[in-house]
Amino acid sequence: QVQLVESGGGSVQAGGSLRLSCKASGYTYRGSDMGWFRQAPGREREGVATIRSDVITSYSDAVQGRFTISKDNAKNTLYLQMNSLKPEDTANYYCAAGPSSGCYRGFCYWGQGTQVTVSS
Repeated sequence: QVQLVESGGGSVQAGGSLRLSCKASGYTYRGSDMGWFRQAPGREREGVATIRSDVITSYSDAVQGRFTISKDNAKNTLYLQMNSLKPEDTANYYCAAGPSSGCYRGFCYWGQGTQVTVSS
């Protein structure tokens, strides 16, 4: 059974930084495509960043240049380094794994989310 557990969320002032982590059990990280998504109250879940084949990264326009996605395969952990945070980054952040076109947002496995709140 695959389990993804996010951590590292919290409250921070605008301009600050946070690093989110996503630890997996029952899932092989090496070579796998993974992603970070976020959902604010009343809004659709949106993609933030993805990493493919361990090195190919992509970001939404909203976070490009501020966020960095990375993986540590030895630790089975996915990271999202978030710098220069803005109030509009406030959301529940989810990691996702198990890419498949037949699954929600293209991923079959999801964590429970970690809340990020950025105050102005």
